[in-house]
Amino acid sequence: MDRIKIFIIEDDPFYGEIIQYNLSLNPELDVQLFNTAESFFKKLDENPALITLDYSLPDMTGEAVLKRIKKTHPDIPVVVVSGQEDLQTAIRLLKDGAYDYLTKDEDTKERIWSIIRNIRENLNLREEISHLKDQISKKFDFSKSVIGNSPVMKKVYTLVQKAVSSSITLSINGETGTGKEVIAKAIHFNSKLKNKPFVSVNIAAIPKDLIESELFGHEKGAFTGAIARRIGKFEEADGGTLFLDEIGEMDVNMQSKLLRVLQEKEVTRVGGNGVIKVNCRIIVATHRDLADEVRKGNFREDLYYRLLGLPIHLPPLRMRGNDILLLAKHFIAEYCKENDIGKLSLSPPSQHKLLKYEWPGNVRELKAVIELACVMADDDIIEQDHIQFSKNYSMDNVMNKEMSLREYSNNIIKHFLLKYNDDVVMVSKKLKIGKSTIYRMLQTKSI
Repeated sequence: MDRIKIFIIEDDPFYGEIIQYNLSLNPELDVQLFNTAESFFKKLDENPALITLDYSLPDMTGEAVLKRIKKTHPDIPVVVVSGQEDLQTAIRLLKDGAYDYLTKDEDTKERIWSIIRNIRENLNLREEISHLKDQISKKFDFSKSVIGNSPVMKKVYTLVQKAVSSSITLSINGETGTGKEVIAKAIHFNSKLKNKPFVSVNIAAIPKDLIESELFGHEKGAFTGAIARRIGKFEEADGGTLFLDEIGEMDVNMQSKLLRVLQEKEVTRVGGNGVIKVNCRIIVATHRDLADEVRKGNFREDLYYRLLGLPIHLPPLRMRGNDILLLAKHFIAEYCKENDIGKLSLSPPSQHKLLKYEWPGNVRELKAVIELACVMADDDIIEQDHIQFSKNYSMDNVMNKEMSLREYSNNIIKHFLLKYNDDVVMVSKKLKIGKSTIYRMLQTKSI
């Protein structure tokens, strides 16, 4: 980290030089002394980390200097130092934005040191956060995070580029495991909002009676277990992007509350009365056909059109041809780097095996298969025997064996559970069987 720049504005040259000398004993600090407001303002654009301001200056009052600093550089902390202890003046200056108010005594130097230590910790934290944001931004660099050059993916890229250059609401649709959240993050971290929060919420993973609190926040005592105030995801994402994954799982009652928030751009915490303004970009994702859900009465039509925005459909992996190999090689390279091992490559038979498979779990399944293959490889070549698919989930394997009708049924249910990410409700609808049948089979471990 560069040296921390401290500006001291002090009318008393003797006192100012004592403070400057004491602080300059620390080689991490670059301490500059000014005797007038005029000389100080000529250097203000150097953006010091801290300003100590004498309340009584020959050319301008401390109060006037503080207001001028806060007008042009509101984030720079200003500590007012006065020869008199005046409570009313201190309160007024603190309201005007002063970081602290000190009186000149034997403890002043120590108190300034304490303030500098706090500021240094904040600077370290800011630098760390900036580094993390930079790393996340690199991780979701569009050219590195979204892999593929198939015709169907080129259409996706065109829409993503339009999404990056606008603030329109986005609705991302695709089967489970196709990479909907990866696309959402790539859009956010390549847009003008990249330095703002990206907040992700999986609607399907939150119990129905807690979704309102999760999204809008709650006040202390709002319900059993609410032991403290908590801000919701809308407030957390203010100024940035809120990603609502599996939006199709939201119940109709909660849909109406979400619609109101989107229309009014304000939330009220559960158990509270105050209105809180929020403004964030909305990206939603679902594996369901929301238009079909509207027709069935499961999803509000007005909310559907509010969320539709720019629709992006992610094709299943089986429709992406040679993208399967591009992704496989990408995952191999990632695995080798993370585990500090030499390069691995796919043999021609293993490539053929990957291309022939249907990939019911899409990109997520491919990543898991490739990581296992990297572990199983004995040398620098991944052979076809290292590519292992779960026989329970392959419909080809199911149909190529002679089994009882019960065994066929169990394996078909296994296949659909993988395809829909263990969503029992969805599988029961797709196969037109009762949820209890699936739960019973899971309990008895027959699937």
